[in-house]
Amino acid sequence: MSFTNLTMPQYHIWTIGCQMNRAESERLSERLRSHGYSEVPLAADADIIVVNSCVVRQNAEDKVVNKLQNLRAMKARNPLLRIVLTGCIVGQNPAELSERFPFVDDFLAPGEFPTWLQLPSCTAKPTDDSSVCSYVPIIQGCNNFCSYCIVPYRRGREKSRTPDEIISEVKHLVLQGKKEITLVGQTVDSYGHDLTPKTTLAQLLVSLNNVPGLSRIRFLTNHPKDMSPDLIEAMSKIDKVCRQINLPIQSGDDAILKAMRRGYSAQDYSALVARLRQAIPDIAISTDIIVGFPDENDEQFQNTFKLLKDIRFDSVHVAMYSPRPGTLAAREYTDNVDQKSKKERITAVEALQKEIATEINNSYKDRSVEVLVEGTNKGRWKGRTRSDKIVFFSGGEELVGKTVSVNIEKTGPWSLKGRFLATLPEN
Repeated sequence: MSFTNLTMPQYHIWTIGCQMNRAESERLSERLRSHGYSEVPLAADADIIVVNSCVVRQNAEDKVVNKLQNLRAMKARNPLLRIVLTGCIVGQNPAELSERFPFVDDFLAPGEFPTWLQLPSCTAKPTDDSSVCSYVPIIQGCNNFCSYCIVPYRRGREKSRTPDEIISEVKHLVLQGKKEITLVGQTVDSYGHDLTPKTTLAQLLVSLNNVPGLSRIRFLTNHPKDMSPDLIEAMSKIDKVCRQINLPIQSGDDAILKAMRRGYSAQDYSALVARLRQAIPDIAISTDIIVGFPDENDEQFQNTFKLLKDIRFDSVHVAMYSPRPGTLAAREYTDNVDQKSKKERITAVEALQKEIATEINNSYKDRSVEVLVEGTNKGRWKGRTRSDKIVFFSGGEELVGKTVSVNIEKTGPWSLKGRFLATLPEN
């Protein structure tokens, strides 16, 4: 591939789906910039358009297909436009998609780079990335084969990156001005079991804590069955690790959990949360819920609803079950919960969670909190606490990338608002 007649070839990346996709888009963007490409906010201005896809839900897959059809028309108007398709729609066998989308130039399995990015770099100066937070993939794929999930079929079995490779990437990101990194994987807490010698996420966190200039470390998504005692201990003792965790339960009913092949009971999960809160009293916990799994009746949904009331999560992501072709659930179960019931259950979960989040966030009022400033929004600074609460505040100058103290004056279910107090010392 050659752009010898262009001083600054331009690219646009459209990303949908999980944080792993966002991490892979960030890495591809950095690779493109290092070769002299310039990122543009509008696809219409780009010479290269990357679609990073998701097929975890039917709704997400539909959005990907619609996006590709729009790009088909753009390609017809501009045959020199290069279209790249990556992510879980491509999976492990990209060749089968070429007949379906013949206008796409490159099909990349998740996390891959196009071969033409191995060519010598362009002479143009790369564009800097001004964000202060970044995602770092540490383990690819999944070995769990939950009955509803397409990920193992599209991303393959678990494969961990070496600690040296991860630490090197994090140090490089810090030199670029990153202050917070989030380690990501489909099952991030199973990291390292496939390496020789074996290692653990807890050991990796200890090493990353020693990276100068790095302020915060997060990691997701965790599987409850892999949340080990040494990881909980590491979270409680390592100062740069944020006291916040995503721990999907998916259902609060044991029969549904068994049909999902999750490998734990509701009681197991509740006991794990109790251990986390005992070790880290101020920990913020988020979770994922699927409503309308095949055969889920009202009583089983109420078991989930009761668990949400009892545990009181800081945030809940809820989705309706949709069958994914090729998964065990799609082969063995009928999608027999009607859409009306699914929507009613989502509405009930969202209403409950709004109430719980409002009460939790109310406890921050008139307190000073530590906020890493990520940017501005509608004339106010925007950042997050270590517990992942979004904070908007006024006051102060040139604060992006700074850790500051903010007095919280107003709270709501989804964010906090306050007033700048002071800039805190760097690590």
